Amino acid sequence: MVGFAKLKDELAALGVKVFAASVDPEDKARLVADEVDFPVGFGVTRAQADQMGSWWEERRQIIQPSEFILNAEQKVIGASYSDGPLGRIEAGDVVRLVNFYEAQKKQ
Repeated sequence: MVGFAKLKDELAALGVKVFAASVDPEDKARLVADEVDFPVGFGVTRAQADQMGSWWEERRQIIQPSEFILNAEQKVIGASYSDGPLGRIEAGDVVRLVNFYEAQKKQ
C-alpha cells in the first residue's frame, strides 16, 4: 500500500482515489494508516466483505487481498484476488490502466 502513497500525486492527477479496508481493530489498522495518506477502514465483518466482493477466509476470519479498480461510473474495470503476498495490484499498474482507458476514450 505504501506504493500508492508514493504515487499519490500522479494518481490524484488522474482522479484516482485510494481506499483500504481491514478486519484488524482500529489500533492495528492505524499502524498501516500512519504509513499512507488515504483512508484505511478497520473492523470489517464478513457481511461487509461480501458487500465489497472480497474473498473471505473462514479459517482465519480475514479478508484475503481483494483489490478493485472502479471507473467514474463506479463500474469495476479491474480486480485482483490473491491468497497471499503475490499477485497484488501495484500503483504503477493502476496509472498505466487509467491512462490506457483515457487514451481509448480519445480514439
